[in-house]
Parts: sequence; structure tokens; C-alpha cells
Amino acid sequence: MSREPAYTDAQVSEFGLQRERLARHIAIIMDGNGRWAQKRGLPRIEGHRRGVHSVRAIVEECSRLGLEQLTLYCFSSENWKRPKLELTLLMKLLRHYLIEERKQIQQQGLRFRVIGKTDELDPAIQKEIAITEEAAKNNDGMMLCLAVNYGARLEITEATQKIARMVKDGKLLPEDITETTVAENLMTAGMPDPDLVIRTANEMRISNYLLWQISYSELWVTEEFWPDFREPHLHEALKSFASRNRRFGGLNDGVKSSPTG
Repeated sequence: MSREPAYTDAQVSEFGLQRERLARHIAIIMDGNGRWAQKRGLPRIEGHRRGVHSVRAIVEECSRLGLEQLTLYCFSSENWKRPKLELTLLMKLLRHYLIEERKQIQQQGLRFRVIGKTDELDPAIQKEIAITEEAAKNNDGMMLCLAVNYGARLEITEATQKIARMVKDGKLLPEDITETTVAENLMTAGMPDPDLVIRTANEMRISNYLLWQISYSELWVTEEFWPDFREPHLHEALKSFASRNRRFGGLNDGVKSSPTG
């Protein structure tokens, strides 16, 4: 199956972007689906359905831009507090997405991961996650990571428990625990930290999302509800990111850099 063509440097520049100034990894908090629907007199679930169109558009655009990873906050561990009917429809929508987008994932050559407490999801959803991960395991394109039933505090707590067990078993000394040790025991082990976090619907919160990983991420918030978020908004966020001087707690000459160099 042929891969969707990536943008050339000339095409990237037509968007007012420079490839060398692009974010390596973008994490998105997709907010405002329900409010988008309510403003139009529609059921909340219709906002979530329309939001899938935004997911498709942004995944494809990030892939064509040559990003290394896109992580989408699909369902938090706190979202179980929502009405039962909405939860049922959300889970059906998630399963449908995993099935329907499998072909697109292959066409774009995407790698695929899901982070979160997936063992608490419906077995039918767990099955589709496993099928999609298996189908994409030999791909070498952008990593598409979905955060499903995910909460950062729980993630850090579980990483701490893993490390504590290693200490208890004599496999690790307390004084040998480093930031790398913690990172290697998070759900995102092996993934780069996000360079840019995008949140839609004008909400100024992190919402328990990748708390460890986004310590030095740039934040960009838009008033657009997620169902209205499209390629021009993504380009706007990337332009803002490219203009920022990322010092990581130190001083530099204004050249874009990363914590590891």
C-alpha cells in the first residue's frame, strides 16, 4: 500500500514554516466537542463525531509535515464521570475509529501506540487496539499515540511503584534513581517529550496530561473548538512555536534547541 506523499521543503515554506523549526512532537488536548454541539442545538455526541474529522485532518497534516510524533488526548481517566449514555457512545466511537482509520494509518505508514489503562476498556476495544498496533508495527513513519483512559498522576504513581519494587528486589539502589529511571518506567517510555502542547476551546489547563513529559513544552491555546480545528490552525501553532526562544531554564542566543541538545 503506497504512502501518502510528504511535503517538500518548498511546500512547507508556502505555509510560512521552516522544516528545521518544526516541533518534533506535538501533544494535543482536543477540547470543546460538547460545547461545539450544544451551540448548534445538537447532542453532545455529535460534537465528538465531528471531532473525528479534525483528528483525521490533523494526523494527515502532521504526517505530511514530517513530524516524529503526534499524541492525542482522547479520553482521560476522569472522563468516566460523564453520563452513562455519553460514555457508551464515546466507546462505540473509539472502536469505530480504530477500525475505520486502520487503512489510513497504513497508507500514511504511521506507527501506532495507545497509552493509558487500556486493560479497563471494553474487551472489544482492547482487541481493536491490538489489531491496529500489530498492523502498524513495521511502519516507519510518524508515531500516532492515543491517550485513552489516561491520567498523568496515575502514570507517575505506577512508575514510582515499579521503581520501588526494583529497589525492594535489590535490582536498584535508591541513590541510583535518576530522571531517566523515572522516564523509562512511564507509559511513554522510548518516546520523545512533546515540544508543543496545543489545547483547543480556550481552556487554560493541563488537565492531568503528560505532566512529567511536558515540563519544557511550549503551550499554545486557541479559541477554536476541536471540531473546527484544521490545518491552518495547526500551521498557526507551529509558527508560534518556531518564533519562541526555548531556554530550558538557562540562557542562549535565541537558537531553537532541546533539553538534550
